[in-house]
Amino acid sequence: MIALITLLATLTKNGANPMETMLNRIPHSSLKYRRWNRNWLLGLKKCIMTNAAEMAIAISVAMAAPFIPQSNQKMKIAPVLLYPVFGILIMGLLMTFAVEPVMGGINTALNAGLSSMSGTSKILLGMIVGGMMSIDMGGPFNKAAYVFGTASIAAGNYDIMAAVMVGGMTAPCAIALATMLFKNKFTKEQRDAGPTNFIMGLAFITEGAIPFAASDPLHVLPACIAGSAVAGALSMAFNCTLMAPHGGIFVFPVVGNPLQYLIALVAGTVVSALLLGVLKK
Repeated sequence: MIALITLLATLTKNGANPMETMLNRIPHSSLKYRRWNRNWLLGLKKCIMTNAAEMAIAISVAMAAPFIPQSNQKMKIAPVLLYPVFGILIMGLLMTFAVEPVMGGINTALNAGLSSMSGTSKILLGMIVGGMMSIDMGGPFNKAAYVFGTASIAAGNYDIMAAVMVGGMTAPCAIALATMLFKNKFTKEQRDAGPTNFIMGLAFITEGAIPFAASDPLHVLPACIAGSAVAGALSMAFNCTLMAPHGGIFVFPVVGNPLQYLIALVAGTVVSALLLGVLKK
């Protein structure tokens, strides 16, 4: 407001008509708008000289005018507001009252079963938790085994977490190796994406194998589960331990018996890769 008053005061110096002065500064290509600009400037001057509040309202309305929908352009609220809000609400209710009770019961049963096996064969337990990491690669079975492993760390049983992590690292590494050994079994896109799974697998990101498993689950999943189970069993047999809940090769400095742990990973990866070459069409 102060700036506009100052502008008009400056233009009025020496008896100059501020309206004409401002209109003369409009580019020649805009002459056809001079009449409209004259009326607008006269109204602006009146607002400034009579009531500052009215001027502020007028400027605000002028700035908001382009965003006010016209009569022939009705704003569509549903796709912007209603669909997302009610979609999230419905999904939240379904997850809370339909999915969570079922999957929560499954996870509780899996954890109870794994806990009951802690006093039996360590190799069998390592085989089971390692294989579970590749059943759904990030789903309920994977997470049940992972949570069981992290809980075992808190209880001071570091060997279970080692079996869990090596089982989760095996599937992506095996798929990467298989895309290099059995190129005719994979599409060009899969062969190009295959080596990336080495990085993801070594970083303990099992989800890198999901696109390959989703494209051919009947052949990919059994191969990955078998290799992960072998890796988990060998980790237990070698008495490997892990005090970190995640990290892949980046936490190898805190792995007990790291050389044997690497052997378990390589063995599981080779088993899965060979099975992929045999099973995958």
